[in-house]
Amino acid sequence: MSDSNIQQKVEALESIYNQIYKERMADVPITNDKIEVSAIAFQRWQESYLGVMVTPWFMNLMLLPGETENWDDKQELSARTHTFPSGNYEFITGFEPDIGKYQMCSLFSPMFEFTDNDAAIETAEAAIKELMNTDNVEETDIKTQQIENIWNGVEEKTNDPKRQSQVETTPTLSEKLEKPISRRRLLRGTLMLKDDEK
Repeated sequence: MSDSNIQQKVEALESIYNQIYKERMADVPITNDKIEVSAIAFQRWQESYLGVMVTPWFMNLMLLPGETENWDDKQELSARTHTFPSGNYEFITGFEPDIGKYQMCSLFSPMFEFTDNDAAIETAEAAIKELMNTDNVEETDIKTQQIENIWNGVEEKTNDPKRQSQVETTPTLSEKLEKPISRRRLLRGTLMLKDDEK
């Protein structure tokens, strides 16, 4: 997808979610009206397109199908684990008539932690950067291929406690980004708190 096509996709997403905000979320108390709808850092990722969708009620990683992909057979609310440089993350399939099928990984919801829109945008940009940072890989991600084989039924599960400990629930990105403490402060402290040491 060319830069102009990505920009068109970004503009379409922002238009759709602004409409959702006005029509469905106007009187819902979970919205932070200081936050604007923004599609951040969308880029090609393997066969799909990856970015961060920021709205007054959530911030999620978002995957959209590429030109060669067809996600029509994906069941809504079904989960799929994707592997990024920083590790494995679980995405949930969603659907909007004007978007089609997409996959999302929750970062923040609701959005009351953010004091202003700039803080939300900076956090979204930091999230993409940390997602692609191999320094964030944890020990549970070292045997990624083996774990994926088990999930996909290629390798049988075992009763061995050592092997079972390797197959743990995939953490959310926000949980991973909170470790170490410096990363937590970047995302939840430095950008928003005034009285904490930066």
